[in-house]
Amino acid sequence: MAQTPKISRIEAVVNLASGGSTAQDVEQMRGLLAAHGAHANVQVAENGGEIERRLRSAVDAAPDLLVVLAGDGTARAAADMAGPQGPMIAPLAGGTMNMLPHAVYGAVPWQEALKGILEDGEERAIGGGLVEGRSFLVAAILGAPALWAPAREAVREGQFRLAFARMRRAWGRAFSGRLRYSLDGGPRGKAEALAFLCPLASSALPNEAQSLEAAVIDPQTMAEAARIGFNALVDDWRNDPAVSAGPCRQARIWAASRVPAVLDGEPVTLAASASVDWRPQVARLLAPREEKAD
Repeated sequence: MAQTPKISRIEAVVNLASGGSTAQDVEQMRGLLAAHGAHANVQVAENGGEIERRLRSAVDAAPDLLVVLAGDGTARAAADMAGPQGPMIAPLAGGTMNMLPHAVYGAVPWQEALKGILEDGEERAIGGGLVEGRSFLVAAILGAPALWAPAREAVREGQFRLAFARMRRAWGRAFSGRLRYSLDGGPRGKAEALAFLCPLASSALPNEAQSLEAAVIDPQTMAEAARIGFNALVDDWRNDPAVSAGPCRQARIWAASRVPAVLDGEPVTLAASASVDWRPQVARLLAPREEKAD
């Protein structure tokens, strides 16, 4: 059985602008790390403009462990900065969706997750995707349906007027420009959108899978587009009959104009031609110990 890694120096970054962390969390973080007995430094990002500087300072300190209490986008940035040769990272649930922390540690309070891995965690490599130089560790959605993601976040936050405005924008872009794609060098196809899920986020792939899950989203009518949009707000859109999915290591995407996308919950705009690639080792996680079958 692998030993729990020796951790004597810890850097922690708490992002108060992520929508799920408070000043009380900062004090609890300091207390938990002090109780562990490691030399720990806790940095706080008061707004989104500070987070990159705080993360860079933490990585450059070369700790044994970088703890991040923030959302999925900040966790992705920390993984990119640390890389496979840098400090282990512990992405804790301090955002709104928290897809990556919940996939790694389960849907538990961050305090419980942190205590567990400090007492009995193990190092684990995490893979992900890369598109136009940007990593994603959870999921990427490319195409007009990506515009439903901001609407979903507004619904989660109870901002229904904003959600309605975003839904109208998403509806207006539906069928405005289909994507052309090729998966793993296969034949070209057309679709309204594509989504790529990493193993930690995919219910169809095991955690140790060496590929992404590619989902082709191809509604044929406005009614089907509306159904997928509704499922994006309240359910798992992958279960929609207009969506087909399978493993993929590399994809090419073409469009008539720039492509709206969401990478780990962060809206971005991609070029009209882009590639999506599987990366087997983005960073090192401090994760719960996996139980081995007898």
